[in-house]
Amino acid sequence: MGKTKEYSNGEVTIVWKPEACIHSGICVKGLGAVFQPKERPWIKIDAASTEILVNQVKACPSGALSYYMNDEQNKEAETLETKVEVLEDGPLLVYGTLKVTHKDGRKETKNRTTAFCRCGASRNKPYCDGTHTNEGFKG
Repeated sequence: MGKTKEYSNGEVTIVWKPEACIHSGICVKGLGAVFQPKERPWIKIDAASTEILVNQVKACPSGALSYYMNDEQNKEAETLETKVEVLEDGPLLVYGTLKVTHKDGRKETKNRTTAFCRCGASRNKPYCDGTHTNEGFKG
């Protein structure tokens, strides 16, 4: 998948995948001192502690934001308990480690939070791309 950008404070590195972002705004609402989309660079990683950064990144519904600890030899994400949340007028959020098999047989592992489309209009099915907002999806 497309480009990624990394932002590090020496202890943790936040990885951003712009093409995966559904612009939910959860990062900005939760930690506006760090996530400033109108600024460049848009992530001010030194504006919060590592623990606070990690907790906010874990809340990203699309998986566009992820992280790894710089001192870890293995950058594999931790396996998390699976939880499901239905967002009002939005995607189905699945928290945890998932093994997704696509209709073409391709397989991938998704870690932390994955947003699945509920409106049917996403151009990135089965994942949400934020189209529900423009489509006026209610549910």
